[in-house]
Amino acid sequence: MSTSDSPPYTPPKVWTWNKANGGRFANINRPVSGATHDKALARGKHPLQLYSLGTPNGVKVTVMLEELLALGHSGAEYDAWLVRIHEGDQFSSGFVGANPNSKIPALVDHSGAEPVRVFESGAILLYLAEKFGTLVPTDPALRAECMSWLFWQMGSAPYLGGGFGHFYAYAPFKMEYPIDRFSMEVKRQLDVLNQRLAHSQFVAGDTYTIADIAIWPWYGGMAKGQLYEAGEFLQVSEYTHVIRWADEIAKRPAVRRGRMVNRVMGPLENQLHERHDASDFDTRTQDKLQAKEP
Repeated sequence: MSTSDSPPYTPPKVWTWNKANGGRFANINRPVSGATHDKALARGKHPLQLYSLGTPNGVKVTVMLEELLALGHSGAEYDAWLVRIHEGDQFSSGFVGANPNSKIPALVDHSGAEPVRVFESGAILLYLAEKFGTLVPTDPALRAECMSWLFWQMGSAPYLGGGFGHFYAYAPFKMEYPIDRFSMEVKRQLDVLNQRLAHSQFVAGDTYTIADIAIWPWYGGMAKGQLYEAGEFLQVSEYTHVIRWADEIAKRPAVRRGRMVNRVMGPLENQLHERHDASDFDTRTQDKLQAKEP
C-alpha cells in the first residue's frame, strides 16, 4: 500500500495505545518502561558479563571484547548471554536492572568492589576502551575525531534501523513517504562516510578505533547489501570507499569471532548463541547449535 492508495491519516486529539498495531515487533512494543516479569540475570565466571543479541548494536560490543582479547588484555574475558528480544527477555527484572531502557546490549562489570552497569552500545565501547587503555586515541585532536564519529554513529543509525529498516522491511504494509524519506537519509549518511573514507584508511584516521567498531556493523553491513536485503534498492555499490573499508575490517579475526557471538540468524556455522570461554569457538558443533535453535 502506498500513499496514493491509502486513506489520509488524521491524528486523534489524544493518542492511545493500540496493541494491534501490526508489524514484526508489535508483540513487544509498549509505551511504558519497566519489568514485565521477575527473572535474575545469569552470571558466569568472568568479571565482564554481557547480555545481548547479534544485531548490529550487539555486534559492536562482542567485536570490541574480542579485539581486546586479541591485543592481549586477559581481563577482557567475558560471558555473553543470549537475550531473545522477540520473546521479551529484555523486560525481565534482572535485565531492566542492568539497562532501564530495556534494549540490548547491556554490560555488567564485576571486577571492582561493586558491580558497574553500562548500557547503550557506544557507552560500552567507550567504557571498555578507557578501562583497558586502547582503541581510542590519546592525542586530543585524534580523540576528538574518534569521539565525533562514534557519536555520529549513535545519532545516525536510528534513521537507518528504526527509520529505513522498519518501514522498508518490518512495517505491516509499505508506505511511500517514510520509505522515500529514510532512503534519502540513509544514502546521505553513506555518502558522508564514503567521502570521509576516500581520504582516510579508517574512520577516525590512520588507526583502527572504537569509531570503526561502532560504525562497521551498521554501515559496513548496509554497504555490503547485508541489511534488510536493500543493497540493490539503495544502490550501495556506488559507495566504493565504504565497501573497501568494510571488507578490510571484515577480515580481522576478532571481527569474525565477535560477529558470531549471540547470533541466531544465518548459517548455523556462523552462530555461537552464548560465549563463556574462548574455546567455545572451537568446540561448538552443528548438533549443539541445532539444539539451541530459537
